[in-house]
Amino acid sequence: MESEKVLITDNQYFPCISLIKMWFEYSYVEIEACDTYQKNSFRNRCIIAGSNGLINLSVPLEKGRDQKASYRDIKIAWQDKWNVQHWRSITSCYRRAPYFDFYAGSVESLLQKRHVYLFDLNLEIAAWIQKLFKTTASVKLTDNFVQEYNPAVMADFRNYWRPSNFRNHTGNLPRYFQLFEDRNGFQPNLSIIDLLFCAGPKALIP
Repeated sequence: MESEKVLITDNQYFPCISLIKMWFEYSYVEIEACDTYQKNSFRNRCIIAGSNGLINLSVPLEKGRDQKASYRDIKIAWQDKWNVQHWRSITSCYRRAPYFDFYAGSVESLLQKRHVYLFDLNLEIAAWIQKLFKTTASVKLTDNFVQEYNPAVMADFRNYWRPSNFRNHTGNLPRYFQLFEDRNGFQPNLSIIDLLFCAGPKALIP
């Protein structure tokens, strides 16, 4: 465990598996809370596996994704009931998964809460995941924005995993059963949703 360093990451929507795995490798974790919103990131999207390949789930935002506002000020657009569509997609992909019944209620409940701000939705998801996996890391939010940290003190993984490269940064991830592996091959580093429904939280524990 990298106990002498602090891990700092961005605040993702149902984060990719690699990010959650790193919570087991550090004693202290900070979630960036003072940055500006970054488009084309996992802040408002996650990737799951369906019968025909990968599926992107994206949370729509008021004023669109190109705004330069503080991440904590980004509001969710609720006009199109995106959460209903996300839940339908998740159910379609994973209703036959071994652990679907164990966690479906919690995921659906998280999606039903009408958070005003994207950051708050993701923060509640992060807290749920931390409790579910029983991680021992001390997790807190950053107090101010720092462009570049001292690498001897901070392990900076902000914006490290993005939809454009998440399969290139998988580290030493566990291989587990996936529903459509026989059809599409194993898909690494998807949303934590995939691992939970297919293999349960113990699959990630070192």
